[in-house]
Amino acid sequence: MFSRKKNGYHKIKYRIKDVYLINLSNMNEEVEMIIEETRERMQKALDHLEHELARLRAGRATPVLLDGITVDYYGVNSPLSQVSNINTPDPKTILIQPWEKTMLGAIEKAIMAANIGLTPINNGEIIRINIPPLTEERRHQLVKQVRTEGETAKISIRNARKWANDELKRMLRDGLAEDIEKNAAETVQELTHEFSGKIDKVMALKEKDVMTV
Repeated sequence: MFSRKKNGYHKIKYRIKDVYLINLSNMNEEVEMIIEETRERMQKALDHLEHELARLRAGRATPVLLDGITVDYYGVNSPLSQVSNINTPDPKTILIQPWEKTMLGAIEKAIMAANIGLTPINNGEIIRINIPPLTEERRHQLVKQVRTEGETAKISIRNARKWANDELKRMLRDGLAEDIEKNAAETVQELTHEFSGKIDKVMALKEKDVMTV
C-alpha cells in the first residue's frame, strides 16, 4: 500500500513539474514575442519617419513628393502612381504622363489641392512640375520640420518601450522569473538605444540635405 501511495505521489509530483516546465516554456516564448513585437513597432516608427522626410522638398525633384496625392479614377480614389507614369528627367523637373489624357485635369487639380507648394503645368499631353529653389528661410523651416518629425518618431519608440516593459511586469506578476524579466528589459532598452540612434542619423542626413545649396 505504501509503495502504491509513494508511486502515486511521485506521479503527481512529476505531473506538477511537467506543468511547471510547460508554463515556463510558454512564458519564454511570450517574452520572445514581446521583444519581437517591440522591434517591429520601433521599425515601423523609423520607416514612417523616413517616408515623411522623403516627402519634404529639399530642392530636388523626386516622385516621392507626390506620395499621398490621389485622384478619382472611375469612382476609385487612386494614388497618382497607379494612374500615370511619374519621371524625373532632371533634378529640377517632375513629369507626369497619365495613362489616359482625360485624367490630366483631375491630376492637375489634385496636385493643386494637396497644397504642397508645387505648381503643375498642363500642356494637354503631360503635366510638368518645375521644382523651385529653396530660400534660406524655407530651408530653416524645413529643418524645424525634420526635427519635429524626428521627435514624433522618438515618442513612438518610447511608447513601444513602455508597452514592452508593462507587458514584462505583468508577466513577472504572473510568475516569470526575475532574471528573465531583467534580461528582457535590458534587451528592450538596447533596442530603444539602437533605434533612437538610427533616428538621429536619418535626421542628420535630411538636415544636411535640406541645408545643402
